[in-house]
Parts: sequence; structure tokens; C-alpha cells
Amino acid sequence: QVQLVESGGGSVRAGSSLRLSCAASGPTFRSLTMAWFRQAPGKEREFVTTIIYSGGIYYTDSVKGRFTISRDNAKNTVYLQMNSLKPEDTAVYYCAGAYFLQPGTRRNDYNYWGQGTQVTVSS
Repeated sequence: QVQLVESGGGSVRAGSSLRLSCAASGPTFRSLTMAWFRQAPGKEREFVTTIIYSGGIYYTDSVKGRFTISRDNAKNTVYLQMNSLKPEDTAVYYCAGAYFLQPGTRRNDYNYWGQGTQVTVSS
């Protein structure tokens, strides 16, 4: 069983930056494709970005050029660097993982989820 724990959320002004972290339990992190989703109030949970276990990164169009996903397999951690934040980025951000997934942008593609971390961007 994989446990995911997010951290790094907060309240910032538009144009600011935040870095989210997601720490995973277990020795097989390098086999996990990891992703970030987000859910704004009253909206469906949506895909943000994924980093595939074997390489390859995908972003949803609204965050391209502003957000960067990365992973450190030695630390069992995936990161989301968020720059030039906008009020529409306000949401609960969730870390997700799935073994050997190639690639996945749907919620149902992922087996493991963190508890979420709140990101609030004010104008």
C-alpha cells in the first residue's frame, strides 16, 4: 500500500509562487507514475500534470509555462513548482500515483491519493 502526503499549500497573492511536495511511502516509488490534480469549490477534480515513471511529462494547457513537475526518487518525493499564480489556480491540490501508468490524465487512472493541500490565490 502506498501512502501519499502533500505539503506546501498556502495563501498567496496573484503572481506569487508556491512549491508543493508529495512524499510517498514504500520502496517502489520509482515505479510509480505520479500526478497532481486539483479541485476548486463546486467543480470536478481536474488533471494538472503528470510525470511518468519511465520519463515523460504532461501538463494541462492552463498551467503550461507556469507550473513544473519534478521528482526525486531518492527522496520518494514529487514536487509541483507553481509560478505566476492566478486566482483561478485556487483549489485543493491532490497528489496521485499509479504503478507503471503510461500516462494518465483521468482520475480513475490513479489508485493512490493524498489528502490534499489547499492553495488560495488572491487578486
